[in-house]
Amino acid sequence: MAILKDILYKVTINKVVGSTSVEIHNLAFDSRKIETKDAFVAIRGSLSDGHNFIDKAIENGALAVICEEIPEHLVSGITYIEVDNTNRALAYMANNFYDSPSENLKLVGVTGTNGKTTVASLLYNLFQKAGFKVGLLSTVKILVDETEYKATHTTPDSLTINYYLQLMNMAGVEYCFMEVSSHGIHQSRTEGLQFEGGIFTNLSHDHLDYHKTFAEYRDVKKRFFDMLSPKAFALVNIDDKNGLIMLQNTKARKFTYALKSYADYRAQILENQFSGLLLKINDVEVWTKLIGNFNAYNLLAIYATADLLGLEQQEILMLMSELESVSGRFQYVVSEENITAIVDYAHTPDALKNVLETINSIRTKNEELITVVGCGGDRDKTKRPKMGHIASELSTKAIFTSDNPRSEVPETIIQDIESGVEPQNYRKTVSIVDRKQAIKTACQMAQPNDIILIAGKGHETYQEIKGERFDFDDFKIVKEFLKELQK
Repeated sequence: MAILKDILYKVTINKVVGSTSVEIHNLAFDSRKIETKDAFVAIRGSLSDGHNFIDKAIENGALAVICEEIPEHLVSGITYIEVDNTNRALAYMANNFYDSPSENLKLVGVTGTNGKTTVASLLYNLFQKAGFKVGLLSTVKILVDETEYKATHTTPDSLTINYYLQLMNMAGVEYCFMEVSSHGIHQSRTEGLQFEGGIFTNLSHDHLDYHKTFAEYRDVKKRFFDMLSPKAFALVNIDDKNGLIMLQNTKARKFTYALKSYADYRAQILENQFSGLLLKINDVEVWTKLIGNFNAYNLLAIYATADLLGLEQQEILMLMSELESVSGRFQYVVSEENITAIVDYAHTPDALKNVLETINSIRTKNEELITVVGCGGDRDKTKRPKMGHIASELSTKAIFTSDNPRSEVPETIIQDIESGVEPQNYRKTVSIVDRKQAIKTACQMAQPNDIILIAGKGHETYQEIKGERFDFDDFKIVKEFLKELQK
């Protein structure tokens, strides 16, 4: 409960009709969630426009309406606030309504195409092991200290973010690690938040259905670093050429990490095996349970962040050696026949290439590498041929199947993937629309010592088809099929 004019602090207002001294019980941008004395924020979304639901919100009890265009027909006793951008207004209003919760803890945002979940989740684990109360806002889940809540978006809406940050304040949380997606930045969901630091992992082909061009995608990511305060730190991977671009206009303190370039934080891979990585970080060796070049970058980002947040370097290395892989990120099981099945969230060309190159760098080449992969429906179609090319080029066998087809016809998606396969690789590929059958076929094809990679869905425990979600867990399914083969 708060006074409307207090909630509007820092919001750029064009016009006011009515009183801003009214008491508001709650905020909502969904007219169906509006109750008596709430404020309704009309958001223009890709699927619907909140301005079309202003009457419904008032009917449900809204006392104030925040919009980009004040309606022609005004209702007596209702306060109308006109702003340029309701997404931005909502972010500041949510921050004010929940008493600026990000200011009471150390909030670190992680952005980039790949590695966000791993870096944020492992930082949560490391700081928890160090004895702190920690929060996590990620694709996989939301954690307030040790209490878990379900996540629905990579970066939740600004109301949800501030609500959970306030819960963290109440629970005495000291640090929070948060994934920051390009959608979240573009829709101003993180504005008004006070970040202690920002991390840039890498940038590659993704979300071009939303951002249209790679330059626009990159520049949206950059906006996150442009918004950081001089007290915050900006930590970027400069082995990625976009890393230095992220630092161009930031007021934050600048730090870099790299495996190949000169940087503030450097690492070298000494050993890379299925059992783990031996790294040398700033001239000190550390053995970790994580696997692959991409995880060497993730671990280096984690080390650098923990150092910048004030943990003792020796303690950081010790805690890093205890970290386990995140659910659906290079998660593997080995059958009694010594068939290794790996489940990974790799759903972009770059991520798939990284995972396959990692497996190929570890395996002896005497065994088969069977990849099961698909692409999501209603998403960036331009990456589909690239996924097909990479899977067929870097595997000994590739099975193309459904991912989350959503409203699209699965066969059409698979045809797009197949179009990227070069003639010399045709015989290495097979297409099976049913994902469960595709995983079963991979298990039946596999011989002792072979490796199966199931890519694209990772931690997800559902498959989305024609607007419905069905239970589907890659890791659980492959474990069951491998067990059946043992009988």
